[in-house]
Amino acid sequence: LGTKANYVTGDLFSCPRDESLAHCISEDCRMGAGIAVMFKKKFGRVSELKKQKKLPGQCAVLTHDQRFIYYQKPTYVSLRQSLEDMKSHCLENGVNRISIPRIGCGLDQLLWSKVSKILEQIFKETNISIAVYSLPCVGSKLQMHAV
Repeated sequence: LGTKANYVTGDLFSCPRDESLAHCISEDCRMGAGIAVMFKKKFGRVSELKKQKKLPGQCAVLTHDQRFIYYQKPTYVSLRQSLEDMKSHCLENGVNRISIPRIGCGLDQLLWSKVSKILEQIFKETNISIAVYSLPCVGSKLQMHAV
C-alpha cells in the first residue's frame, strides 16, 4: 500500500469517468469563483450540498454517474479533517481513484508543499490513487475553460 500522487497537466474534468473528483468550497456553498464555478455548472445540485449541513473539516458528497464528487473548505487543519472524512467515505464505498486540482491552493491560498504532505500522510496506508491536475499555462495566465 501507499498512495502516490500522479501529476497531470490538463483539464480536471477530462479525467477518466471512473475517478471520483474533489475540490474546495465555502461553507455557504456559493461556488462563485475559481474552479468551484465550473463544478457548479457541471454538477449543480447546490441545494443538495446545503442540505448536508457540513461544517469546516467535514466533507460534503454528491453521487454523479457512478462516481462521487467531494466538496470541502480548507485551512490546513480543516483540510486535514476534510480529507480524513473523504478517505473514510472512499474506503466505505470502494473508491480507489480520485482526481483533484491542487486542492486548497487556488483561492484558498494554501501552499502545495504543505497540502501534498497532508495528502500523502492521510492516504499512505490505502490503495487510493490520486491524480493532481494543473491547468496548462499560456504566457503567465492559467487557461480555464467552462465545460
